[in-house]
Amino acid sequence: MVNKDILVIYPETVSTQVALYKGTSLLFLKNIKHKQEDRDSFDSVIDQLDYRTKLIMNELRDNEVELNQVEIIVGRGGLLKPMNAGVYEVNEKMVNDLKTGVEGIHHTNLGGLIAYEIAKEVNARPVLADTVSVDEMDDIARISGHPLFTRKSIFHSLNQKFFARKYAKAQNKNYEDLKLIMVTIGMGGISVAAHCKGNVVDVNNAFDGDGPFSVKRTGSVPVGDLIRLAYSGKYSEEEMLRMITKEGGYAAYLKTGKIHEINELMAKGDEKALFISDACAYQVSKEVGAMYAVLEGEVDAIILTGNIFHSERFLANINKRVGKIADFALYPSVNDLEALAENAFLVLKGELEVQEYI
Repeated sequence: MVNKDILVIYPETVSTQVALYKGTSLLFLKNIKHKQEDRDSFDSVIDQLDYRTKLIMNELRDNEVELNQVEIIVGRGGLLKPMNAGVYEVNEKMVNDLKTGVEGIHHTNLGGLIAYEIAKEVNARPVLADTVSVDEMDDIARISGHPLFTRKSIFHSLNQKFFARKYAKAQNKNYEDLKLIMVTIGMGGISVAAHCKGNVVDVNNAFDGDGPFSVKRTGSVPVGDLIRLAYSGKYSEEEMLRMITKEGGYAAYLKTGKIHEINELMAKGDEKALFISDACAYQVSKEVGAMYAVLEGEVDAIILTGNIFHSERFLANINKRVGKIADFALYPSVNDLEALAENAFLVLKGELEVQEYI
């Protein structure tokens, strides 16, 4: 079984990455770009399912990938009901929840849906691993301040679980024995979490809730001002949601949400771009401080992941504010493809049980 191949499906907003692994060795990788006009022709992200699936299958066949050797297909996890960490089979219940948006519609929802469609065609097992809906929060962390609102666990669980175990292994320790503060700065949101002996006991809602602003997400904002703006008559509900999930953060301040353009501005010494980046580091540091309190001042390490940590300025800003809390472990990348493949490989080896989504 372990000699069989693993197919990884990783949908993003403007592209879909497809990778083939044998064990944890990469055999094939392709980033399929989706033109703006093609994406605009669909009413919703979910409507892109057949379009993206066909492109993937064509790409695999054109590159003579032996699909009969694929045993398991692992997709990038989407917005689902709160669930335990680990690997889940994509069943009809999950497919329905991904399509209807039980917790919201996002391009990551396509990961499980595409895996499910391809699995039917090639007779493989479709799974998800450590979806963004992993929920291990302590009950006290769910309290928002009003019973009508409950804090939710939506974060970069795949990235954080992967690097937490990687760090623990490097220290010859078990992840389940450590207390860690983890920061993941992705292309979308930012997750800052408290890991207490194998469980993420508190984390900001990195999708549409709270925490630091990111490239396109607004993060925490003054609630009263948000309510007054919502009732000003200037914006619809859809426009308000887009404002906080797709048109906030760097994009709102700098009028661009394109990473290369933001980097160019900072490289040229643009004062506003540098100031906004410093403000992001400031907010990340504040969130790290909050998680220090959650862990009651006992922290084995602060783990920083994401390409932004290649920036010496950003890293220095974090270090000067929270560097005294604990040593940093730096992983300036995301590596979600590898993380997905590793989870699937552990399933093939019989070391990880596949759970049922109900």
